[in-house]
Amino acid sequence: MHPLILAALLGLPQAPPPQPAPAAQAAPAQKPLSFYGTRLPFLWNTLIPLDINLDGLKVTSIFFDIRKPDSNFFGLLKHADFGTRAQVTVTNTSSYAKVPGFAVAVVDKDGNLLGAASGGTKFGTMQPGDTETFDLNFDQVKARLPKGDHFYLSIELRN
Repeated sequence: MHPLILAALLGLPQAPPPQPAPAAQAAPAQKPLSFYGTRLPFLWNTLIPLDINLDGLKVTSIFFDIRKPDSNFFGLLKHADFGTRAQVTVTNTSSYAKVPGFAVAVVDKDGNLLGAASGGTKFGTMQPGDTETFDLNFDQVKARLPKGDHFYLSIELRN
């Protein structure tokens, strides 16, 4: 016999039948990050002018080199090497603070990946009107980087 009918016949209190769980509320859709990606010719130790505007973030140049000391302290740092990098120069031309992130991959003429680097703002934001140069560091796999043929640049942007 069904438990509810038996409970009714015996005069026992009846619990209401279980209700199906309400459908899960969908999370509110978040605004997707602004994104830009491109493939460009690679030049080593030469300023590469760019004209990229991503929602008010103007990317004006990229430069690939080995970071050397600015000063030579009595010749002690003459042959010092402070890492291989890509320097990306940007200006926030919008009226809102921005948080940019960058990724770069350098490839040779045969399509082999020679190195990859990423970086962006670490603390705070880029305020409207600010111009900054970001160092993207190539770690570990970088020895053949000067032999690059082209590179991929990706930019993600948050407000």
